[in-house]
Amino acid sequence: MKKDCIAMLLAGGQGSRLYALTQQAAKPSVPFGGKYRIIDFPLSNCANSGIDTVGVLTQYRPLQLNSYIGSGQPWDLDVADGGVYILPPYLGANEQGSWFSGTANAIYQNIGFIDQYEPENVLILSGDHIYKMNYADMLSEHLLHDAACTIAVLQVSLEEATRFGIMNLRADGYVGEFEEKPKHPKSDLASMGIYIFNWKKLRAALIEDEADPNSSKDFGKNIIPKMLAAGEKLWPYRFHGYWRDVGTITSLWDANMDMLSTTLINLYDPEWPISSRSPVCPPHYTGEKAEVVHSIVTEGCEIDGHVENSVLSPSVKVGKGATVLYSVLMPGAVVEDGAVVEYAIVGENTVVKAGAHVGAAPDGTDAWGVATCGPDIVIRPGAKVPAGAMIYKSEEV
Repeated sequence: MKKDCIAMLLAGGQGSRLYALTQQAAKPSVPFGGKYRIIDFPLSNCANSGIDTVGVLTQYRPLQLNSYIGSGQPWDLDVADGGVYILPPYLGANEQGSWFSGTANAIYQNIGFIDQYEPENVLILSGDHIYKMNYADMLSEHLLHDAACTIAVLQVSLEEATRFGIMNLRADGYVGEFEEKPKHPKSDLASMGIYIFNWKKLRAALIEDEADPNSSKDFGKNIIPKMLAAGEKLWPYRFHGYWRDVGTITSLWDANMDMLSTTLINLYDPEWPISSRSPVCPPHYTGEKAEVVHSIVTEGCEIDGHVENSVLSPSVKVGKGATVLYSVLMPGAVVEDGAVVEYAIVGENTVVKAGAHVGAAPDGTDAWGVATCGPDIVIRPGAKVPAGAMIYKSEEV
């Protein structure tokens, strides 16, 4: 059972900034890019990198995520001597149960799971990022530089750096200082929230941190600064590919639009496939007067209207005379005859009734935003959903 490296995937986030889209499901299980869910990306990266043991730490509304992951078969993670494991918070004998109180506490609560594999190193991942990364390359650098922790970093503008944890390097290339969202950043190397730790050193740090009543139980705020203060060697792994945190409505919409460009992130690379648990659907169908321009259309879709610069998930229906522009339609969404959806995200199984209008093109003002309809909603006939609106239930429109 001994492993060189296992992965722990933090997938319990509520995703409160996705508002209506995460009413019923955790953020990592939100549909993305037509064929996928957000968690498909780190799971596929693990499988493609040769990491076959993954603990998935769930918390908020885990049912859909648990069902989706199952045995891990779609990602080739259903192996006999490893596999993918769902790890929710639990109540032990004579203990007071609680949710994970931070990223570090989530790993602390699962020390027993990690110990059974006796890993040399542990890879810590987030379940809400869109990217393709070879973790094996990161592990090689980690070992080469004899680091206690290797942190994946992305070069950003100094304006953006105020939103991230920033790594300031020493002359020898190792991390000398970590600043959480600095007002005046000294560096442009932002932490991606992806870490490889030497397990013995992380284990000791987690136990010490858990005993600190003043700790936030967080990797960025507590574990990494304490390791630096103790003189441990921390190495930055520079990532140069596409990466996006899809924690907000705008970033989720932007990332879906990015899927329409193969130059940003290539989903058609046979050397690095992004796998998913796809539904069994018939082929997509376009009617005689249908128009589909520069869009992703997945299986089971039925299109009789105009679709342009949009992402359509499985079993979406677009009626006659309907128009869908610059929008994301999640599985089972229906746009009835004559309806218009533009610059919007429409949740799973939501119906936009005939003649309704959801969203609007950008008007150049700060007030504009992506119109968003949550799952299982009915937008009544002729209704107008303005730009930036957030619709949680049918009675609102």
